[in-house]
Amino acid sequence: MKEVIEWLQSRIQGDLLPWADQQSAAHRFGLSYRQVEEMALKNGLLPARYQRNRNMISLQEQIRLFHSRAVVIGCGGLGGYIIEELARLGVGHIVAVDYDVFEEHNLNRQLLATPDFLGMNKVAAAARRVDRLNPSVDLIPVCEAFGSENGRQILAGADIAIDGLDSITVRLELAEACRAENVPLVYGSIAGWYGYVGSQFPGERTLEKIFSDDTGGRGLETELGNPSFTPAVIASLEVAEACKILLGRGTPARKRCLSVDLLDMEFVEIEC
Repeated sequence: MKEVIEWLQSRIQGDLLPWADQQSAAHRFGLSYRQVEEMALKNGLLPARYQRNRNMISLQEQIRLFHSRAVVIGCGGLGGYIIEELARLGVGHIVAVDYDVFEEHNLNRQLLATPDFLGMNKVAAAARRVDRLNPSVDLIPVCEAFGSENGRQILAGADIAIDGLDSITVRLELAEACRAENVPLVYGSIAGWYGYVGSQFPGERTLEKIFSDDTGGRGLETELGNPSFTPAVIASLEVAEACKILLGRGTPARKRCLSVDLLDMEFVEIEC
């Protein structure tokens, strides 16, 4: 719409489009915030919220993120931080998958958990959060338990899948579904002071190697618990991996795993 673009160009500060003017354009022309952001980006106008991205992410890369579809499986300790960071980064489509509701024991570490949200579905809380912090991002809540029966359907059309699970069995089912749908997977896990993170591309079987001697279940989290900081660290590493993969930048942690020990502050790379 030429009229919209001309109006946006009249409002820019340098080449930055302030949020107030994005809001005004949406109301003035009867558009969604997402439509306004897409028009701005395509015409070389950077929404001011992304100005601190620009020295490391080009305008064309910001457009790529805007059109990317990330599926986050699990919206708890890891997943809440992952969703938050993806939305702030500008990833335009986020599919949030979780069947669970918030309980009081989630309050110590889960970003989306608040006393007001106790009993609420985690994906509903994720949708509220994203709508408040970046309304140009389309968050699709899927209130289901991920598994082999629905995994491929949930992953259809995804550019990246990001693991926020606490079940080894379901994590392996996720890896299999990603292979079937040709979707790269960023995986991570946490327990107490410890965690790990890595990436698996279609055709690879890194997770099967990691868990070759495991009998399944929820892993060490039930034994060691989790503080507030471990999910934030591992989730941030996962989002960094996802960003690199979506943009085709850097060196993903393929066929290797980063083991994180926050108690002794040791980071060890393990070949897989």
